Amino acid sequence: MADRAVAALSRAHLLEAAQPTVPHTIKSRHAYRGMRTAEHYFEVPLDHFSGAAGETITVFAREYVSADHSEEAAEQLPWVLYLQGGPGGRGNRLPALGGWSKAAAKDFRILMLDQRGTGLSAPIDRNTLPLRGNDADQAGYLAHFRADSIVADAEAIRLALGSGPWTVYGQSYGGFCALTYLSFAPDGLREALITGGLAPLSGPADSVYQATFQRVAARNAEYFGRYPEDRAAVTRIARHLRDTEEFLPDGERLTVERFQMVGSFLGGNTRVDALHHLLEDAFVGTPGGDRLSDAFLEQVRGLVSRSANPLYALMHESIYGQGESTDWAAWRVLQDFPEFSPDAPEPLLTGEMVYPWYFEQDPALRPLRNVARLLAEKDDWPPLYDAEQLALNTVPVAAAVYTDDIYVDRELSLGTAAAVRGLQVWESADFHHDGIADDGEGIFARLLGLTRSVRD
Repeated sequence: MADRAVAALSRAHLLEAAQPTVPHTIKSRHAYRGMRTAEHYFEVPLDHFSGAAGETITVFAREYVSADHSEEAAEQLPWVLYLQGGPGGRGNRLPALGGWSKAAAKDFRILMLDQRGTGLSAPIDRNTLPLRGNDADQAGYLAHFRADSIVADAEAIRLALGSGPWTVYGQSYGGFCALTYLSFAPDGLREALITGGLAPLSGPADSVYQATFQRVAARNAEYFGRYPEDRAAVTRIARHLRDTEEFLPDGERLTVERFQMVGSFLGGNTRVDALHHLLEDAFVGTPGGDRLSDAFLEQVRGLVSRSANPLYALMHESIYGQGESTDWAAWRVLQDFPEFSPDAPEPLLTGEMVYPWYFEQDPALRPLRNVARLLAEKDDWPPLYDAEQLALNTVPVAAAVYTDDIYVDRELSLGTAAAVRGLQVWESADFHHDGIADDGEGIFARLLGLTRSVRD
């Protein structure tokens, strides 16, 4: 515990000591569909916490400003930094201002960050990681791609932009990052808005999956209650895949466990009905009997492949690692929930959990299986949160907690909320994890109003 406290103090000290010296370039600007954009590139340290000069990486962020503001007026607007979900997802590419971004653009310049390892920020995949060396070298490199480093990047970027304390808006994993920000660099924040992203402040990771497997099971029951015919459809597809080889368009076999990953749809308001549309025409008649259709297999490939975001699979459990290994927590906890077994008579669909077999069955992940194993075994992860600092927090914080969220458990979220001084919770049963895709404008305005009520 003492070592963890020293590490937390070290991170806080280094972030406080950050200077606006990172190189910053704007490479292009564009104007379209009622907004203006600017593409920002920053050179930041790979390791913010060693205290020594060393390797740097490029981090990218795109600025969005409503055309309702003149260029001169826009320069005076405060910034809001959007921290997207993940880990491993790049910043949103906005075709136009809408939803939460439309609401935010009334009063802010929006900075959409590609978190390190994603998009244009030192991207990581099976092709780039071997540049780092052997498996151990690659795992060591990835240790610099968690929330603490993302927050250090954000602080360096804020200072390079010449911004005072700014607003952060964290969705899902972005909310985890916001809590890290509040822990180690609160002076950089004017206020923090969090949606579906109140992380447990301590481990083990097992407790997360004990809670979320129960929520996913309940969400399966709710879904099959809405579409009773889909219970039979899922069972039929699972039985078919046990008896018949079916191959995805990339040539890889579709197994029952990979098919169960389509349960990712269950985490959303806006996507859950798309699951029914996926299943309704899964089979077609052929001279050899019923087979899964090409259209179905193509859609499933897009859902089960991690080729677009391998960092998610590699780093997912590490977001819960603090001072101990995660050791494939979801896989171990799964054994307590046999209804999710691919061999179950009527298997349930799974959520966002990551399992070791991903790195055997997904061609985008297969070359990284030893790196994934080393990360799962790593037992010296530094702290991501400072409970003492959070208990003394003075930054206005508001968080949306979704009652039936299958990815970020309600009870764990409320426990964290109670540990952050002054954090205001807005709980809603009207939304699931993707609430901001359903009513982003309303949710953003509500959370901002809560923080401003405290400030005013």
